[in-house]
Amino acid sequence: MFLKSLQIKGFKSFADPAELALEPGVTVVVGPNGSGKSNVVDAIGWVLGAQAPSAVRSQKMDDVIFAGTEKRSALGRAEVSLTIDNSAGILPIEFTEVTISRLLFRNGDSEYSINGSPARLLDIQDLLSDSGVGRQQHVIVSQGNIDAVLNARPEDRRLIIEEAAGVLKYRRRKERSERRLASTEANLTRITDLLREVRRQLKPLERQADAARRHGDLVAELRALRLFLSGREIARLREQLSTSATTQAELRASADTLRANLADLDSRVTAAEAELGSMGVSDSGDVLMRLETLRERGSGQLALLGERRRSIAAALEATIDAAVVASMESEANELRNESGELDEQAAALAAEMTALDAQEEDLAGRWAAFELEWGDGVPNPSGEAAVLRSELAGVREARSRTASELDSLRSNLASLAERRERLELEAEAARGELEASRARGAELETAIGAAADALARAEDELESCEAQQRRSEAEHSAWTARADALALALADIHEQAGTERLEGLSGVLGTLVDLVEVDHGWEGAFEAAAADALGAVVVADLGVARAAIEALVAGDHRGAVIALGTHGGGPPGAATPDSVRSHVRPAVAVADHEGVSRLLDRLLEGAIVVEGDWRSASEVAASRPESIVVTREGHRFSAVGWRLGASGSGATAAALEEANEASSESAVRAEQAARDTRAARDRLQHARSERVEAVRRRDANVSAVRRSEETLERLGTDEPELLAQIEVASSRLAQLETRASEEATRAEEIESELPRLEAEEAELAARAAEMSSARESLEEATGQLRSRRTDAEVRSAAATERRRNVSTRLEHLEGRLSELEQEASEAAARRVLLEAHAAAVSRLADFVEARVATIDGHLERERAERRRQSEAARQAAERLEGLRRERAAKEKQLEERRAQLGKAEVADAEVRTRLETATATLRNELDVEPSVAEAAECPLLPDGVTAPARARELQRELKAMGPINPLALQEYEELSERHDFLEGQLHDVRKSRRELTKVIRAIDEEIVNVFSAAFADVSENFTYLFETLFPGGSGSLRLTDPQDLLGTGIEIEARPSGKNVKKLSLLSGGERSLTALAYLFAVFRSRPSPFYVMDEVEAALDDVNLHRFLELIQEFRSSAQLLIVSHQKRTMEAADVLYGVSMKPGGSSRVVAERASEVVDIR
Repeated sequence: MFLKSLQIKGFKSFADPAELALEPGVTVVVGPNGSGKSNVVDAIGWVLGAQAPSAVRSQKMDDVIFAGTEKRSALGRAEVSLTIDNSAGILPIEFTEVTISRLLFRNGDSEYSINGSPARLLDIQDLLSDSGVGRQQHVIVSQGNIDAVLNARPEDRRLIIEEAAGVLKYRRRKERSERRLASTEANLTRITDLLREVRRQLKPLERQADAARRHGDLVAELRALRLFLSGREIARLREQLSTSATTQAELRASADTLRANLADLDSRVTAAEAELGSMGVSDSGDVLMRLETLRERGSGQLALLGERRRSIAAALEATIDAAVVASMESEANELRNESGELDEQAAALAAEMTALDAQEEDLAGRWAAFELEWGDGVPNPSGEAAVLRSELAGVREARSRTASELDSLRSNLASLAERRERLELEAEAARGELEASRARGAELETAIGAAADALARAEDELESCEAQQRRSEAEHSAWTARADALALALADIHEQAGTERLEGLSGVLGTLVDLVEVDHGWEGAFEAAAADALGAVVVADLGVARAAIEALVAGDHRGAVIALGTHGGGPPGAATPDSVRSHVRPAVAVADHEGVSRLLDRLLEGAIVVEGDWRSASEVAASRPESIVVTREGHRFSAVGWRLGASGSGATAAALEEANEASSESAVRAEQAARDTRAARDRLQHARSERVEAVRRRDANVSAVRRSEETLERLGTDEPELLAQIEVASSRLAQLETRASEEATRAEEIESELPRLEAEEAELAARAAEMSSARESLEEATGQLRSRRTDAEVRSAAATERRRNVSTRLEHLEGRLSELEQEASEAAARRVLLEAHAAAVSRLADFVEARVATIDGHLERERAERRRQSEAARQAAERLEGLRRERAAKEKQLEERRAQLGKAEVADAEVRTRLETATATLRNELDVEPSVAEAAECPLLPDGVTAPARARELQRELKAMGPINPLALQEYEELSERHDFLEGQLHDVRKSRRELTKVIRAIDEEIVNVFSAAFADVSENFTYLFETLFPGGSGSLRLTDPQDLLGTGIEIEARPSGKNVKKLSLLSGGERSLTALAYLFAVFRSRPSPFYVMDEVEAALDDVNLHRFLELIQEFRSSAQLLIVSHQKRTMEAADVLYGVSMKPGGSSRVVAERASEVVDIR
């Protein structure tokens, strides 16, 4: 991997596009001052992601864009592309050639790309992170960076090694993990606080939820019962309404039928009255008299025509011969006799006519009396009775309706009055409850304050107990962890010592750590002083030691064995207070206490403890090479070597026993703290419950106040409406009572007037019948008298005509007899004429007879009609009376139907009101339709308990429960869900924290391992390179804090030959440059990169030092690509490719290359 080419356009002094073709080896860029050669280095750093303007020697980032000259205008953007050869596949990308480009516009917009594809800066940094080119760009050494290396803080020098070793990616991972851990800790704290608060609220809310659940179950059961009972009640009321409607329909139908019957009867009564009245003024009597007269005239004409026929017959007879004359004489004699008879008849008829005249005069008197009495006839009925009867029926029907309405209105008024009384009682109760609730308010507020104070004390106590519990648990965890760690360490020591192989061997006492006790804090010093003997097996003597070694060899196990021996060669020396021996003693349980003590004297003899860091100990060790110098931190310095830090954990059997005892004691304290915490939590819960209960009572009291106020407000609104309804109902009642009184008065008036009018109608009917009877009697007498007079007149006329005819005939016969002789000759002609007259008279007689017969028929019919009319008048009077009786009965039935209908309507209105009330209650309180309630089934009831009894029992239970928080169940469920969610979140966060802690620990271990290895290599290479650059001198790197390998800085110690300087600032410029170069090249040598870019790093070096520098360049040119900006001729001579950068006045930088003595212009 190496840099293949660099394209620059618009970057700093490069206004025109320029390309540098780079190759492996050493490339040197030269040029006069100000030509822009250092801009090549800046361009490489910039395209690789430099973010600070100072990194490219600028004030602000847009300063890198060509700013223009006197001859050239400024550009709007800067663009640099760096092509890298990736044939070796070092970069984790599937391309053998990678081009990284960066583009910056003057408006601040910036773009990155990889092989022409848009990319982020992070993508570029990740791409280069594993190739030795880090974010800090340690491979690019710009002007001034040499001094910066020496002047930097120790921690900054560490960054160079970390970047070269690839530690920064671990740092980034650790930073991300730490940010996540910090966020996790914050989430854990927040979730713990939330969970504590949720748990604090959950228990009292659970009780409220149980009460709300029980209340809800009771309410649901009561609602189901009320729904069932309401449905049954509505069904019953509807059935009553249906029955009532059927009954009312039947009653109305019956009343309608009765009214129709009464109307028919009224019309029939009126018709009968009219018929009866019309019978009194009939003209049948006049017709009968006219027919009698015509009959009498017809009878007279028939008698005259008979006489005429006889005279014609006599005349015809007179025209015959002598026999006829004799006959005529005989006839004359008969006529003389007949004339005498006719005179007698005339005298008799005259007497009869005189009698008839007297009778007619009497009849005329009777007719005069009739006319005087009945001259105007009988008046027709006025119809007032029928009108009054119809009006009376209407008034009675109106009275029935008014009475029903009055009953309903009085019932409504009674209900309104009862409701008003209930409102007054309810208002009085609400005012009393309001006053009592307001009086309880102050007491409840005081109780809440006291409960809050108790809660605060309980919370403080709980917090103190929880803190103590945490301390106790932390102490217990620490001792338990120490005991576990000691047990593991001891087990590891035993395993390494092979004690399992020696268990059955007599004389084996155990490992050294099992036989001693070490004071706390001196474990490291003891471990450093005892060294390898720490894990050795201690045996009684050399024989046991040989047997132990044989057992270990037989088991192919490595280990150390120490024999106590029977004597120690002399008494032990006195241990100083600060010596290791004074802090180590045989364990109490050791049988051979003296032998172990001698062993400790022998092992720790000559061990010197130095207080201080390893430097002080190293100085003591240097001054006393024959001694073993140790520190309490576990550093060991001896003639055979130095070791920093203890490798073990200071584990001994006594320490393990102490840790176990301390763990047990801390467990007891932790358990006691846990009990105290639980007790404090119970007290806190009790205090919270008390406060919740106090708040609940206060809230219940506030709710009671609010309900009382709302009740009073509602009652204050309902009362005026109720009074207005009562006023309207009272006014309507007064109107109805007035109307009922008026209707009753009118009914009484009609009832008092109607009998008189009916009596008058009856009297008129009776007078009409009497007049009809008197007229009929007179007409019959007149008819009889007229018939007798007609008969007498007919007989008289016939007798007179007969007498005249007889006289005429007699005179004629006598004359004829005298003239017979003279008229004999004329007899024939006259006979013919007489025969014609006889035929005409015969026809006339036949016509008169027919007309008389017709008149007789009419007369007979009129007489029959007259008799029928009399009978009809009698029957009409009887029918009228029957109709009146039937009408009275029908009217009585109609009154009964009206009364029944009124009662049915009142009952129907009551049932309808109850149905409307039940329906409204069902809709308002249960929010269901009646159809749903009617279809509802009865819920399951306890044995022997009816639905109404169960409903009353539920109402008593609900009343006994008192106020209930209706949202408690929902709030409890939500809070339980939240509690479970928070528990899960807490578990996840704790798990995440453990995992992040493990990740961070693993990253730390990786960083420590990588950094330790890199530092060891860099330190070694720095010493070597420093001695190379400074022959006879010494240089080293040291850690500022070896105990903290994660954060320790790096100090550079440089002592050129012949100098003993303590500070790097006292070195000369060349020495400083070489020292910095030694450090950088030590890093380069330890963790190589594919290329290095250096800008005039050798400027301060003299020829000798430059020669040494170029030797380093020669060493690196075979393994890395180097791009050097330099003024040094000897550096130019070492180049494989030489680039020259120049700039004309007012122009831009140009680049030329020298390769194999050929100059190429690559502008």
